[in-house]
Amino acid sequence: MALEDYNKKRNFQETSEPNGKEKISSKKLKFVIQRHAASRLHYDFRLEMDNVLKSWAVPKGPSLNPSDKRLAMMVEDHPYAYRTFEGTIPEGNYGAGEVEIWDEGTYEPIEKIKGKTDDLIMRTELHKESLKFILHGKKLNGEFALVKIKNQKEDNAWLLIKHKDDFSVSVNYNAEEHTAAKSKVTAYLEKKSNKKKTFLPKV
Repeated sequence: MALEDYNKKRNFQETSEPNGKEKISSKKLKFVIQRHAASRLHYDFRLEMDNVLKSWAVPKGPSLNPSDKRLAMMVEDHPYAYRTFEGTIPEGNYGAGEVEIWDEGTYEPIEKIKGKTDDLIMRTELHKESLKFILHGKKLNGEFALVKIKNQKEDNAWLLIKHKDDFSVSVNYNAEEHTAAKSKVTAYLEKKSNKKKTFLPKV
């Protein structure tokens, strides 16, 4: 079962995260990027595929600069319903912290194949460990690639890369600078930081 790992890691009596259930893929595939303050702040990049959300944790967040090859660690599949999840994951639970949607929209493969659905094309590319797709989001648009790093000690290490196109930039791109002013994740991080300062020993 694709969502077995997801379900094993979570106690649904305590967390409001959606229970792991598959969903038949839609004609227009969805993507979501969730900003997640857990033990460390990172961005969860999720692509609807094969009735679930294929997921990668991107420590530095996505970039629109093609020279920024961002590390993306592939994690367990998430249920389609997770696409709209925002909120607090209680302490003591897997991924404890605060989650918010940073960007969302639809996506499609760059190369279309007659007679094959977008979902089937993306599944084939995932099997080949090289995904090339176009994002249609609110913040991220244009061509991207996800490529698995070969000869890596960690088997789940990939790179998220922006292709050069009309949406790419040549300046530094920091995802944190494109976060909502009234971000609950930012407020959570500030509260956590203030708690640490309170318990620092006086010199």
